[in-house]
Amino acid sequence: MTINDFSPNRRTVVVGVGVLAAAATLTACGGDDDTESAAAAPPEPGAPAGALIKAADVPVGGGVIVGDTVVTQPTAGTFVGLSSTCTHAGCKVATVARGTINCPCHGSRFELDGTVRGGPATQPLPAKPVRVEGDSIVPV
Repeated sequence: MTINDFSPNRRTVVVGVGVLAAAATLTACGGDDDTESAAAAPPEPGAPAGALIKAADVPVGGGVIVGDTVVTQPTAGTFVGLSSTCTHAGCKVATVARGTINCPCHGSRFELDGTVRGGPATQPLPAKPVRVEGDSIVPV
């Protein structure tokens, strides 16, 4: 056998490149190991009706994505509710990490109060007012 017996044809190369590109894309879209939150657990039984999350589950200087709402705690005891829909192209933000809310589609980043830290988004995340009720965060 010679090396020519194993030479790929054009179709094999094109398919191989496509498989590698798909694998790289899936890897890039995977989770971030130091993500503070990707999704929140549902509130416990006995929580107020409509509760989004327990206040204790929202890290100070971070946040949690709960369905279509991002709940952040920029400073101890201050909770902010925001839409989880990125204002650039309508993708759902995926993580809250290192003090920013991050959209995986085009790389927009938002401060914990929803203002734009890095584009392409130019508009802040819309507010979704929340308040503390007992030990839970509830929509207003």
